[in-house]
Amino acid sequence: MPVSADPAPSPRPAPDTPPRRPGPPPWVAMYHSVGDCSDDPYRIAVSPHRLDRQLRWLRRQGLRGVGVRELLAARARGAGQDLVGLTFDDGYADFVVHALPLLRRHGCGATLFVLPGRLGGDNTWDPLGPRRPLLSADGIRHAAAEGVEIGSHGLTHVDLTQADDALLHAEVRDSGALLSEVTGAHVHGFCYPYGRLDRRVVDAVQAAGYSYACATGPGDLAGRHALPRFHVGERDTAWRLFLKHRLHRLPRLRHRTIEGV
Repeated sequence: MPVSADPAPSPRPAPDTPPRRPGPPPWVAMYHSVGDCSDDPYRIAVSPHRLDRQLRWLRRQGLRGVGVRELLAARARGAGQDLVGLTFDDGYADFVVHALPLLRRHGCGATLFVLPGRLGGDNTWDPLGPRRPLLSADGIRHAAAEGVEIGSHGLTHVDLTQADDALLHAEVRDSGALLSEVTGAHVHGFCYPYGRLDRRVVDAVQAAGYSYACATGPGDLAGRHALPRFHVGERDTAWRLFLKHRLHRLPRLRHRTIEGV
């Protein structure tokens, strides 16, 4: 009588692979003017000396400043942990005079968010403080030729959450088209004036074809079109930057995970 063989044991189920813990979101710095800080009610200015020391600190930490588009592309590849996004809002003329030489000295890149509806004008939207000149079209082209990413900050620096649909369309879509004419290149990034955004504004930015957009601090909206940034000013010494970097990396203090970044 043949002896039946024992049934082959069922293969053990593979142990569940623990989900990959998301790393911190991209670290993106927000600058504005680089120049005189003596009359600065909104704390938007940083002196060239301070910026030089801040960039030197970054490099000593093994970090390198880059434009936001380059940062996001690196993070999408699973790289870029040694990169920091450097952004300069409003497009002040002092960028090419003071910031650009320092960026070159330290081997850094940046994104410059400009206002094509105010080329060669000044910061009339600020009721207090000095008038700060804005870049002309030639100044923007000069920055782009030096490898700086040019992004849109809208046409004229208005609160987009208060704009009607026609004004929102002009500020978002038309500003990118005008900048493309100035630089001869597609504009990938947008920056919300005053850092104010809501679902309608974010949808308009996405519909206009921008691949990312920068806010200020973390808010109710998250994702590539609401990237949080940290403010950098004249008071930010190496010690304060160190603390901001450590706080950014703490899981309990991180912003929401950004899909695909």
